[in-house]
Order: sequence, then C-alpha cells, then structure tokens
Amino acid sequence: MTDRFRVVPAAYVVFRRHGDRGAQVLLQLRQGTGYMDGYWATAAAGHVEADESVLQAACREVLEELGVTVEDTDLRPLCGMHRTGRNSRPIDERVDFFFECWRWGGEPRLLEAGKAVDLQWFGLGELPALVVPHERFVLERLDDGLPAIVTFGF
Repeated sequence: MTDRFRVVPAAYVVFRRHGDRGAQVLLQLRQGTGYMDGYWATAAAGHVEADESVLQAACREVLEELGVTVEDTDLRPLCGMHRTGRNSRPIDERVDFFFECWRWGGEPRLLEAGKAVDLQWFGLGELPALVVPHERFVLERLDDGLPAIVTFGF
C-alpha cells in the first residue's frame, strides 16, 4: 500500500480598487520567508488551518497580514488552482483558492515585517517584472475572466 496523495490548501485574496488609470491590485514584496523572496505577491494569502474553512482562512490571513477586516460575503471567488512543483515533495502539491475583494474595513498596512518589506498598488498592465509565477498567471487573466478551475506546473 502506498501513502495517499495529499495537497496543501491555501487562500489568496486579491485586493482591488479603481485608480487613476483603471483597476489596481495590492501586492506585497516578499522578504525573509525562504520562498520567492524578492518577488511581489498577493497582499494576503496563507494555508488553510485545521477545522477552518477556506473563507475563514482568507479573512484571517487578511487581518493577520494587513490589519483590515473582510467579510466572507465580500470575497468573490476567482478560481481554484491545482498546482504542483513537479518535485514530488508533499508541500509543493497545492490547491489554491483565489478570491477578489473590492471592499474591506480599515487601511491595509504590512503587519508581518519578517515576511514582507513593501506594499503597493499596481495597475494590471503595469505589474512588476518579478511576481510569484502562479499568482501572475491569475492576475494577468483577471479582466478576461478565469475558468472555475485552472492548473499550474503540470
């Protein structure tokens, strides 16, 4: 008998607003995590914890990372992403749930200084060169619409 295949679930919240030159997304610059440091990433994301729904995880991560509150009813599902690192490591087998959020309470700010060093708004046509690849995949398709389920790395 072999071990059962397992995936790590994670929630991503893409904060959006209307800027002077169109819709923008809020990104954080990763630093000190050991994973994709120096790359821009969605402003709030993280693993779903035991006994927690993906919606609860998304709201918790937003509060922990940005200090703002989001109601689960303000999270609009974008897509689910089945993702692999193609290295057979269980930690790199993922199911990511992407949500977009246009409404929140408070002003987003970095609260985890050991994980991120900057927080900025970017137009979708003006994304920085270094964006976490699977997140860029979603961001580049925001205005065109995404299928409910996408794959990355296969």
